[in-house]
This record gives sequence, structure tokens and C-alpha cells, in this order.
Amino acid sequence: MLSNQTDAEVFQALRSGNLLALGILYERYGEVVYRTSLRMLGNQQEAEDLTQEVFLTLRSRGTYDSKRGSMLVFLLTLTRSKAIDRHRQMQAQWQRLQRWTRSLPPESWSTLMDKASLEEMSSRVCEALSELPTNHRQVLEMAYYDGLSQSEIAQDLNMPIGTVKTYKRKGLLKLRQLLQDLVEQRW
Repeated sequence: MLSNQTDAEVFQALRSGNLLALGILYERYGEVVYRTSLRMLGNQQEAEDLTQEVFLTLRSRGTYDSKRGSMLVFLLTLTRSKAIDRHRQMQAQWQRLQRWTRSLPPESWSTLMDKASLEEMSSRVCEALSELPTNHRQVLEMAYYDGLSQSEIAQDLNMPIGTVKTYKRKGLLKLRQLLQDLVEQRW
């Protein structure tokens, strides 16, 4: 039985295409990877996403060598590396946002014309949301209007977290497509 085998044997089974092996490794180490992600990122949703990313990386291109250390050490190193990458990405996005904000004249958002423009954009976003499939729209509204994490949405809607993530991603991609002219205009 695969669950009674060593981490190295389970990993070899995973590399051979046995997806049950991924479940076994997740069962063994998912909680510690999640807790490490949460501690490093400080955000439940980001930690969930990072945990999923670590195990998907393990599945698709992981290069674990049992002679170099334990599976736990390997996964924690991978988690740390990916968390650092995310921090760098978030920092770069924050810096871009700050540069963009500094480039605006101080009075730019206080004018009547800008307020009307903001209302128009808000209206366009609402229209675009209404064009999404119900599941996608519901997940996006719960995430962005209600501030719920993906796990909270999954629990509230009684659906797997993977489905919530898929609906969210597809919804955002469709919104981007529907609002392409606004995206290009603002950036």
C-alpha cells in the first residue's frame, strides 16, 4: 500500500504519474507547509494559494532527492523560496502603485469630472459582473465585496476550494476581457 511507503517511494510514485501519491504527501505535510506559508505571508488566502502552488510544483517539476535531506526540509525550503518570491512581487506591485499615485496631481480625484469618471467606471464594472456566469460572479463578489477568503467562500457555498479558485480565476479573466478598454486606459 502506497501510504505505508517512505517519502522517497511515494515521491517516485508521484513522478510516475500516480496522483494518489500527491494526496499522501499533502496529507503528511500540507498542514506544516500551510502554517509556514501563513507565518511568512501573514494572509490566509495567500497562504492557501502558496500551499497549493508548492504541491503543484512538487507534482509537475519537483526534484526531491532523499539523499540530500528529508521531504519535510525539501518542502519547507520550497515554501520559503516561493514565499520570498511572492513578497518580492507584492513589493514591486506596491512600488508601481506608489509611482503611479505620485504621478497624479494632488487635486486630480477631487474634481467633479473625475468623480463622474469614477462613477462611470463603477457602473461599467457592475455591468461586466452581470455578464459573468452566476458561479463566477458570486465568488468574485464574496471575495472582493464581502472580503471573504477562498476557504470561507468554499465553506459558505459548500464547494471544494479548488472550484472556488477556478471560478475566481476564470471570472477575473473574463472581467479583464470585458473591461479591456478600461484596463488599457488606466495603465
